Amino acid sequence: MFNHPDFDGHEGVHVFSDAGSGLQAVIAVHNTARGPAAGGTRLWSYADPNDAVTDALRLSKAMSYKNAMAGLSLGGGKAVILRPNTNFDRIALFEAYGRAVESVGGKYITAEDVGVSPDDMRIIKTQTDFVAGLDDGPAASGDPSPVTAEGVFRSIKVAVRHKMRRGSLEGLRVAVQGLGHVGYGLCKHLHAAGVHLIVTDINQAVLEQAKTELGAEIVEPDVIHAAQVDVYAPCALGGAISKTTLPDLKASIIAGAANNQLATPDMGEACRQRGILYAPDYVVNAGGIINVAAEVSGIYDSNWVRTKLDDLEITLETIFDMALNQDLPTNIVADNLARQRLQNPD
Repeated sequence: MFNHPDFDGHEGVHVFSDAGSGLQAVIAVHNTARGPAAGGTRLWSYADPNDAVTDALRLSKAMSYKNAMAGLSLGGGKAVILRPNTNFDRIALFEAYGRAVESVGGKYITAEDVGVSPDDMRIIKTQTDFVAGLDDGPAASGDPSPVTAEGVFRSIKVAVRHKMRRGSLEGLRVAVQGLGHVGYGLCKHLHAAGVHLIVTDINQAVLEQAKTELGAEIVEPDVIHAAQVDVYAPCALGGAISKTTLPDLKASIIAGAANNQLATPDMGEACRQRGILYAPDYVVNAGGIINVAAEVSGIYDSNWVRTKLDDLEITLETIFDMALNQDLPTNIVADNLARQRLQNPD
């Protein structure tokens, strides 16, 4: 573990197994300098169990940076559950997972991520109080994806204003890769702003919905990155920007909801060399964790959430300006700022 390329001085990496439910899970706690580690739980099918460990390590570090850049009193953590290969009892699985979260002793607070819903959060809640993203209770906020989508939409506007010197998105072409809750929510914001949408997903039903409701143009998943667009918004899994895909990009801006969009850190510099403005993903997609933070506080305040989203816009503008002035890629500038905030949490 200590020699793993994505191990970054993590405070704890917890591995859980429960034969009765089929649970196999990893909870990674990266940093708690700013508060208890918070981050979603992902349910996913991994070809290799080692990939689940890599995912947990990378995503938990990103959560530390995300929470620091959002100015939250939370540290960074993330969990992944390896989806069983056979039919499984979802209630039993998430009950076992809830017990796993409880055993970490409050150092990790979970919420939704890919493959996990508010219904699953309710099951986890029966076993532990260290859970957010609930849709009932005195501070319940429900599914955080609409706030994430709004944050991404705001970030695209900031990027367009910085790169293209435009105050409006009307008439622009935006490619959205992945139409889950966040991706589809983003598409609705963009459509309302007069954007022409090019979209892809593995779910044919949601593609038809986007075509009917939003006038979206549908393309295959393996060519979405090469679409003739102004903005490319990866909203599926990570690694969308790689040595393989980058040469095909036509967009001048990358701003999406997916975590770990850069396959390797040097892709940030590669984007800069090509004149592409990359909006660091853990800044862009922080709306959901802001929503969760409001719930964790015990009193959900929608005005506080809006203020934090306003602050995100300012932070993104600062990153863009610093990258320009320091002649550095935006991901490096964001990482440097995040590390400073982790080292000086007050």
